[in-house]
Amino acid sequence: MAAAERRLAPYWSMTRSQVYRELPVLAERGFVRLGKPGPRMSQPYALTAAGKRTFSRWLAEDPGRDTIRNPIALRIAFGNLHSPSQLKNLQAAANEYHTDALARVREQVKNAKKEGDTYDASALEFAVAYHRAALSWLKSAPAG
Repeated sequence: MAAAERRLAPYWSMTRSQVYRELPVLAERGFVRLGKPGPRMSQPYALTAAGKRTFSRWLAEDPGRDTIRNPIALRIAFGNLHSPSQLKNLQAAANEYHTDALARVREQVKNAKKEGDTYDASALEFAVAYHRAALSWLKSAPAG
């Protein structure tokens, strides 16, 4: 989970329950195998040859359409039902989140570029642009 979060969290949301629910299914299908138990009873998994082939096929598939689910935008859509202080607090918290996330992702971009991983850096640039856009949008959203 930690490795997946480090690599994917800036542009792909996931929960621990999703990951831990899917790992046994992937193991049952032969796409991953259990490794040796780690510290604190952690259970590592490793990708199998069948898993690599399936992953390669998945990479070649059409990715489909984006799914937009922004809880702040949803709540702003019902801004007339918020008190002015609720709306102000909602926007302040969102502004703080996106400002912090932007700083973290910029650091990840810098590290990816330093390591020569241009593909990872490019995907992370998407997250930079997303957080910039969110901050810009928050400035223009009605403040109650």
